[in-house]
Amino acid sequence: MTGLSEKQLASLRKKLDRREAELAAELASINNEAMEESSRLPPMEAGDAVDQAEARIHETVRDGEAQRDALELRRIADARERMRNGRYGRCIDCNTQIPRERLEVQPSSERCVPCQRLHEAHRPPGHT
Repeated sequence: MTGLSEKQLASLRKKLDRREAELAAELASINNEAMEESSRLPPMEAGDAVDQAEARIHETVRDGEAQRDALELRRIADARERMRNGRYGRCIDCNTQIPRERLEVQPSSERCVPCQRLHEAHRPPGHT
């Protein structure tokens, strides 16, 4: 039992839907940008060192953004699975109820705040 009403769950599902659509659009844009950039850039040996460095930095940032968005999409899918199996709104570590206010802000939350802090303290940034 999640402790959330059907109306609250429906509202949270809509938030997940909106965020999923935003992320999908961002990933499509990132992929299109990468394809366009690779088709118009001359081979690396043709550019000067500054051009090459800028291109590598831009590519690294773009790849980081894509990885971040893909991770969030995975968390949204996980939240939907928890909704289906009746575990949504419960911390995956300690099984306590995640406050509704936290879910309203971050509907894909899988942990209560104390467990999330512990999780983040024991893992490098960007890892699950």
